[in-house]
Amino acid sequence: MTRLTALAFALALALPAAALAQDKAKTAPAAPATATNAQQDRMKDCNKRAEGKTGEARKTFMSACLSGEAPKMTQQEKMTACNKEAGAMKGDERKTFMSSCLSGEAPKMTQQEKMTACNKKAGSMKGDERKTFMSSCLSA
Repeated sequence: MTRLTALAFALALALPAAALAQDKAKTAPAAPATATNAQQDRMKDCNKRAEGKTGEARKTFMSACLSGEAPKMTQQEKMTACNKEAGAMKGDERKTFMSSCLSGEAPKMTQQEKMTACNKKAGSMKGDERKTFMSSCLSA
């Protein structure tokens, strides 16, 4: 009988505590157990991009990637990217483009290309406004 009374007493104390815990759980915002933070997402992304790199090259790449810096491309990666960009260019045009692309320089526009681009930007401007705009656009 004492065991039954002790069990009833323990149960009487445990039920209100369990109900109180449920109320707290309902009012507290639920955080998903599988939530990842930005650093973990960045680590996953950098690990995927670092495949094939080993040793010091991987260490340098991961350090730059995790700090948010844009990692420098290797010469082979530059060559691949520039070849894609060059597309169907041939002869001197391709040679000039590849040279400027691989050196990291922005390709220079000819005066005619500048004029065409500035005319498009000027749109429906007229008179002095257009003249001022075209002058600043062509000199840039």
